[in-house]
Amino acid sequence: MRVELTRYRVKAGKTSKVEEWMEFLNDHMEEVLVTLDGEKMYVETIFHEHLNGDEYLYWYSVQGSGGVDVDDSTHWIDKKHLEYWYECIDESFGSIDLKTEVVMIPEKVRASMGFQK
Repeated sequence: MRVELTRYRVKAGKTSKVEEWMEFLNDHMEEVLVTLDGEKMYVETIFHEHLNGDEYLYWYSVQGSGGVDVDDSTHWIDKKHLEYWYECIDESFGSIDLKTEVVMIPEKVRASMGFQK
């Protein structure tokens, strides 16, 4: 099981496109959830922040092993998601993985996700 929180900087001037992207994901949640199954992605949450004149998106996820990478997906929703990604995310900034200190997932929830201790 991987538990991650990663920060990405948004390209300057892309605020309205990011808002469109998040609305797109919310409006197509049924299709989004179908793709998460293949990725073995049990939880994925996106946070949005404006800080010191910059804009960031944070991805929080709980993922099992052996899933399909979103870049390898053939599902239309993932292709559209990646179009937004390439338009909005500042790849020159890279990404920052925050350090996981403590993972608190009750055993019955872990078991329902297929994880062992």
